[in-house]
Amino acid sequence: MPQDFFGRIIYLLSRYGMSFFNGALQTMNIALVGTIFGCIIGFAVGVVQTIPVSKNDSLVKRILYSIVSFLLNAYVEIFRGTPMMVQAMFIYYGSSALFNINMSMMFAAYFIVSINTGAYMAETVRGGVLSIDPGQEEGAKAIGMTHVQTMIYVILPQALRNIMPQIGNNLIINIKDTCVLSIIGIVELFFASKGVAGTYYTYFEAFTITMVIYFILTFTCSRILRVFENRMDGPDSYDLATTDTLAYTSGMVRFPDPKNNKEDK
Repeated sequence: MPQDFFGRIIYLLSRYGMSFFNGALQTMNIALVGTIFGCIIGFAVGVVQTIPVSKNDSLVKRILYSIVSFLLNAYVEIFRGTPMMVQAMFIYYGSSALFNINMSMMFAAYFIVSINTGAYMAETVRGGVLSIDPGQEEGAKAIGMTHVQTMIYVILPQALRNIMPQIGNNLIINIKDTCVLSIIGIVELFFASKGVAGTYYTYFEAFTITMVIYFILTFTCSRILRVFENRMDGPDSYDLATTDTLAYTSGMVRFPDPKNNKEDK
């Protein structure tokens, strides 16, 4: 074992590089799957929470909505208000003790990250939907769209762009927070690092490598998501297209760019 700091890092990488690599793959696997399913759960819960209910609706609908809304609010508050590590212990061991359900560790990991992410995404989606101008919904209903059609074709596409940064933020958080799943035996990056560090008691060196790997994962994902955000914005200029033969069918429209004020002068 080399005596200098960088020598020990190179030694650990050469000897246990695959352990770090496999741990990083497992971390990304759980984070990606958990974030995807968490977003699906969050969108479903967030949309249900924004269903309009008025006094003119039937009593059955109002009672049913109140029950569903209470359960969804309880789910959101519980999973936002408790640590993921506690949730992992409660769900993994509690499901076996209370319901005799023996989850595999990987299924438990996916499930825990998904429902935790879903609770945060539900509030994000609800806020994103409410941030859209009410005139959009009124206009959709004025042309005969139902609430479901309005949400799918009008509200959610606009809300999705607004909440894209938070989706990326949840992915980055999940990449880091998967380390708590080591408490139920998941061999992800943190768990693998502990094993490598304990072999030679090189905790500082091993976790320096781990920190760099986490940073590479999160930085890469944030850059990729930034590209997706920019693509969703679309180009600054576009062609006008219409099927009306009496209208001007083609042209270029460009929003003024404050960076190019010098050209106007």
